[in-house]
Amino acid sequence: MRLTEFWGRMREQFGAAYADSVARDHVFRRLGGRTVREALEAGVEAKAVWLVVCDEFDVPVANR
Repeated sequence: MRLTEFWGRMREQFGAAYADSVARDHVFRRLGGRTVREALEAGVEAKAVWLVVCDEFDVPVANR
């Protein structure tokens, strides 16, 4: 998954403002205690980050 697709899915699922908040403020245990932005900057693949976000926020399977 490319970063453009990742951010598009984040905006679709959460809306632009809340997607940015989730990415910047929410710490995910499964991402090593990092935020979305920190995990992506550390080189974690966008698809892996997206799946963690989906699990944490109960994103419907059809939207994953």
